[in-house]
Amino acid sequence: MKIIFRLLLAAGFIALSAWLWTILFPSPDKAIRHRLDEIARTASFIADESPLLIAGKAQKMAGYMSTNIEVTLDVAGEVPHKLSGRDEIQQAAAGAHMATRSLVVQFLDPEVVVGADKQSATVNLTVKAQPDGQKDFIVQQMRFTFRKMNGEWLVTRIETVRALS
Repeated sequence: MKIIFRLLLAAGFIALSAWLWTILFPSPDKAIRHRLDEIARTASFIADESPLLIAGKAQKMAGYMSTNIEVTLDVAGEVPHKLSGRDEIQQAAAGAHMATRSLVVQFLDPEVVVGADKQSATVNLTVKAQPDGQKDFIVQQMRFTFRKMNGEWLVTRIETVRALS
């Protein structure tokens, strides 16, 4: 009876250790997906947010990016936009609050491809955005490039993926 109890206790300890390991040291795929969720939550906002909260979210958004981030947006029917660096990202995030009263952002079907070095990754996904509670969504294919820097997955590049016409 003591042996069964000890075996169950050992099995429980091993299972707890394995679970704790996955929480403390997630796989690159899981860490990147979590980072994408954080970015989508930070990019989303509701009407009448305080200016202090807006500034905080803009700063937090910039913190998810590398210092030399490059963003290239080329959406059909719109003028192409290029942003470079965290400061421009922070200004664009704060400016989005002035352009629309509210915005809900979701990243759908992220396809994460981690590099062989386990320090870089590319994510193809669909961005779904709904400004001002409109019925119609803005849907755009995007590609995010990540690099692991100082233990954190940071976005180094964001670009529009042009769909076939």
